[in-house]
Amino acid sequence: MNRRKILFTVASLFTFCAGLFAKADAYIYDYWGEVEKSPDVYRVSHVLYADDLKLDKPLGTPQSLFCIGNKVYLADTDNDRIVELVYSDNKVLTLSKVITSFNSNGQVIETFSGPSDVFVNKEDGSIFVADTNNGRVVKCDKDWNYLLSFVEPDDPTYEKGKVFYPQKVVADSKGRAYVLAKNVNKGFIKYEYDGTFQGFFGASNVKFDWTDYLWKKFATRAQREQMESFVPTEYSNVYMDHEGFLYAVTKTFEQWDLKSDVAKPIRRLNALGNDILVKNGDYPPIGDLQWDNAAGIKEPSHFTDITVLENEVYIAVDESRGRLFAYNNQGLLLFAFGNRGNIDGYFRAPSAIEHIGRDLFVLDSQNASITVFTPTSYGDLIYDATEMYAQGRYDESAEIWGEVLKQNGNYDLAYIGLGKACFRQEKYEDAIRYFKLKRDKKNYSKAFQYYRKDWIEANLWWVLVIVVVLILVPFIHKKVKAFKQELRSL
Repeated sequence: MNRRKILFTVASLFTFCAGLFAKADAYIYDYWGEVEKSPDVYRVSHVLYADDLKLDKPLGTPQSLFCIGNKVYLADTDNDRIVELVYSDNKVLTLSKVITSFNSNGQVIETFSGPSDVFVNKEDGSIFVADTNNGRVVKCDKDWNYLLSFVEPDDPTYEKGKVFYPQKVVADSKGRAYVLAKNVNKGFIKYEYDGTFQGFFGASNVKFDWTDYLWKKFATRAQREQMESFVPTEYSNVYMDHEGFLYAVTKTFEQWDLKSDVAKPIRRLNALGNDILVKNGDYPPIGDLQWDNAAGIKEPSHFTDITVLENEVYIAVDESRGRLFAYNNQGLLLFAFGNRGNIDGYFRAPSAIEHIGRDLFVLDSQNASITVFTPTSYGDLIYDATEMYAQGRYDESAEIWGEVLKQNGNYDLAYIGLGKACFRQEKYEDAIRYFKLKRDKKNYSKAFQYYRKDWIEANLWWVLVIVVVLILVPFIHKKVKAFKQELRSL
């Protein structure tokens, strides 16, 4: 073997070993905030590039995915096109069509310029495209015939002087659109179904430093212009769930505000724009609870996108370390997995996440690829147990959580799930035992309260007998003693 072959072999071995050591197994965090390894929840089904999809040219910094039914829409930004894919029953993505233009007024053919997002309304099939470089959101019917555009608001509340760059869009069942635009720090721009500007939605609370405020009072005009304005933070992406609530993620925050739940990187916005995300865990849903300088990354999780399954499990993708974090509707971490890298299942710049059923699709804008994940049997057990409990099928839920524990005895949520199932079955003593094992103080207190109530009701007559005896014995003893004294005095 010549020297070049030896060097190549050694280099290959180093690359292979680096991939092995870099691999981040699935994990969760325990009560103490420490990492607990777990079996794989998802496996990589396949990774697709332009050649695999039979596209005529490579994907150009794709920015967004959207799934509806068995269709997957991809915003191929730099190539000025929308790619429609079909996901078959045998878990294969195939090309359906490529859309580079649409019909306007039945005569003019218009094209996209840098489209960065796509959304399809399940009510009527209408399609919304954030046509970023054209400064508009285009709405077409299901056959790609132009309907209307959502453009820069002409309103005193909208700050003029900046180029209008819509980047994300969702719409409700009535056709009302919510648009996230670059350089707009007031939340989402809300439009009526006819394109009329309706105001801003879901703006973050203004946060500022008093020292900066005082400094501005005494600074010169030039100094004030250089200082950061007191404006709300921007969102990075949005997803509308089946109930019409907006799940929004933001990457702009101070890292020390994460664990105190001031930062709120994931929010669920109601019709008033208020955050109503349930957070019953020991820690808020912020992704990684520990961040150091591993692999040169000294940052907390920064979510670029989020998707919400039909069982109300929401999964956010983190661009800092290329990881996926799944939470249930109580804000409890179900699992996390992924890493940065070039091997299958890892990412360089994950920009979007979507789902069909339980299968996940992650778009990597830098690798220009789509990774398809399918759940393992262990992952399916976690989903099944979560769904059974939500449906009120507590016996079945408890049975499945037991199966989860057989595969992972350190899975805290299985113990908590068993405790909740026992609680619903009015097996309060068993519930107390499970909650105590995993230090779930809130549910432990609740179960203990019901256990105490049931115990008192079941043993009330014994309690009454003891009370009566305790009252009567001294009285009888006193009477007997008095009677004996009277006899002695005779």
